[in-house]
Amino acid sequence: MNNKIIKLNSNLSKNNEIPIYNFETLEPLLYTDSDKVYIVNFWAMWCAPCVKELPIFQEYKKNNPNVEILLVSLDFPEDIETKLKPFLKKKGITAKVILLDDPDSNTWIDKIDPNWSGSIPFTIIFNNKNRSFHEREFKDLKDLEKEINKTIINKKHEKK
Repeated sequence: MNNKIIKLNSNLSKNNEIPIYNFETLEPLLYTDSDKVYIVNFWAMWCAPCVKELPIFQEYKKNNPNVEILLVSLDFPEDIETKLKPFLKKKGITAKVILLDDPDSNTWIDKIDPNWSGSIPFTIIFNNKNRSFHEREFKDLKDLEKEINKTIINKKHEKK
């Protein structure tokens, strides 16, 4: 995969524009050639555990500006202007958000992770060497940091 992953510009990072992707356009964003850490979180406004953990990702990004975070909303495209943008603004979420609009979820869920039941929140933590899948809510910043360290840092040391 090429390394065009999620280059943020100031407009997108403030969520003035929320692009709509299908799985084919999203899939390249789930891989990297870089050793930089990427976090991709699948969520929706109607999912209480998802909403509860959004500030955790926001705080992690603030403390780790070198990490790329992509929040993949599974909300309805027609709700972007009236519900999603106001929601993100109210919650102070400035991490990059895209909306996934692909009705063939049975196919793309398996392509992401065959063990994923399809429930959200669902998070992928990865770089070019390691990858982990989390079909659960992160409880706090320490919980997220522990999983990132386990996925990226500890596995780096294991391979020596």
